Amino acid sequence: MLTTSNVALDSLSEPVFKPPGWLRNAHIQSILASSGLRAFRARQRFPGLQQAQTPQIIDCGDGVRLSGLLSRQTGQSRGLAVLIHGWEGSANSSYLLSTGGTLYELGFDVFRLNLRDHGDSHDLNVELFHSCRLDEVVRACMRVRTDFADRPALIGGFSLGGNFALRVARVCEQAFDFAFAVCPPLVPAASLAAIESAPWIYRSYFLQKWKGSLKRKQMLYPDRYNFDAWRKLSIRELTSALIAEQTDFASIDHYLDGYGIGGERLLSLRCPSLIIAAADDPVIPVADFYALQLPNQMQLEVLTHGGHCGFLANWRMESWFESRIRQQLDTLGWLN
Repeated sequence: MLTTSNVALDSLSEPVFKPPGWLRNAHIQSILASSGLRAFRARQRFPGLQQAQTPQIIDCGDGVRLSGLLSRQTGQSRGLAVLIHGWEGSANSSYLLSTGGTLYELGFDVFRLNLRDHGDSHDLNVELFHSCRLDEVVRACMRVRTDFADRPALIGGFSLGGNFALRVARVCEQAFDFAFAVCPPLVPAASLAAIESAPWIYRSYFLQKWKGSLKRKQMLYPDRYNFDAWRKLSIRELTSALIAEQTDFASIDHYLDGYGIGGERLLSLRCPSLIIAAADDPVIPVADFYALQLPNQMQLEVLTHGGHCGFLANWRMESWFESRIRQQLDTLGWLN
């Protein structure tokens, strides 16, 4: 099944994703999507992205710093691509290596941003990451964008990074010429409930990575943090404790609503945009996508298979999304 909303696709062939039988399982797709095997294959396939990358520290103002990896073209560039990873991922997440490598090979300069307390950036800021820290991500993206002001620019992300990418594009209005999001959480409360009801491996994955991140933060700032009492908490309990003790949000519900983009909230987004989702995503409810109200310049495509940020087409860990983004940029005239 493919569902497209709001934008006529007369100039596009219908996107087709028909993985082999063993890759039609949503959990296989989701687990392989963020696996070390996929990252290894992406590094093999796109060595140029790695060879060209240089670490960057971005001053976001107010004492906030974020990090990232910039891969510049050696010759003429088609434009800039800013990519954002998902929750507890990093600039070196497998899906950013794969999509970043594809865009780099197409001739784009690629900037892969680390959100606060992701990757190796825990020492850059004292305060903890949370998903409503939009202002610093906007400032970081705009500083990168300013350095490439003479070229077209796109912004995109996966999972929570897709949520951030769409929010940045909505706030920055004319700064970005195209935005995409793959499997973004639209209604965070519903996504949290989906993680809680999904097979244990998803809760274990996120909790292990999140608690490891908090442990690292405590080691860096022992006078500020002691998370020992949080070690046995569930995802919901840990989120509630974080909100109550480390933020000014009145409740977990206020916090979750603070980074929601469901319903009508994307109607003010001005640049051409694309959302890709999977009906079998274990952690993002597909009903949230069908309830979206979108501006005319935004496309929504919901595919039958794909899991969470997977869409892997074969054993070589090549993603259908790589060809889809290629097709989209060609349609927009960026590859002429």
